[in-house]
Order: sequence, then structure tokens, then C-alpha cells
Amino acid sequence: MAETIKVDIVSAEKELFSGEAAMVFCPAVMGEVGIAPQHSPLVTKLGPGEVRLKLPSGEEEGYYVSGGMLEVQPHLVTVLSDTALRARDIDEAAALQAKEEAEKALHDQESDIDYGSAQAALAEAVAQLQTLRRMKNRAGRG
Repeated sequence: MAETIKVDIVSAEKELFSGEAAMVFCPAVMGEVGIAPQHSPLVTKLGPGEVRLKLPSGEEEGYYVSGGMLEVQPHLVTVLSDTALRARDIDEAAALQAKEEAEKALHDQESDIDYGSAQAALAEAVAQLQTLRRMKNRAGRG
């Protein structure tokens, strides 16, 4: 049996995944990181994006995270996020609408908006849509 690493993906609301993976990919703020069993310890912030798990069976599973923290130990990866969803649970219509609303707010010169919040909302919506697209692409190959 191939070597694996224990992975826990937890949001503020619930635990989404707890199990073994052959490889983990996370959207760290400095760029995507790949984590294999026996990885050196690491703690870093996560940006919005997809956490991908390569399962021991060879299948891949995706999860959207809004950001958060990643802690890596040689035999354990912990992903903590305020918001996390299984890729298959993302509401594509709602993500598209959120993206359009954020883009409109950013382009409306006359509105009193919080640009930081609008940019964060846009980044989250785009990350959700990218996560959903990758999941659909993986399903199309399989």
C-alpha cells in the first residue's frame, strides 16, 4: 500500500473531510503547495481556492476554501477555514451572481462601497467557479 498522510478539512461550521490522502494541494497565499507524506512541518495562510486531495485509490476530490490556515506535520495536514465546501456542493448560479455583483460594485464609480470587501467577494466567487470548473474537468476525464 502506498504511503498516505492524514488530512482534516474543517470549516467554522463542520468537519468536511477526515481521512487519508496520497497527496494534498492547497492554495497558500504564496502559491499552491503540494504536500506528500513525511512533509516538513509548515504553517501558512491560505487564500481562497481549491484544496485538492489525491486519494489512495487514485481518485481526486476537491474542496473550496475561502482562506484560512494550513498546518502540516509529517503525518497530518490540517486545513482550517471560515468557509469550506465540497466542490460538488458549490452553487454555480450563486457564485456567478456574486461575481457579477462584485464586478459591478468595483466598476461603479459613484457608489459608496468598500473596495476591499468587493475585491474579496470577487476573489471568493472566482475561486469557487474555478474549483467547480476543475471538478467538472476531472469528471470529464474519468
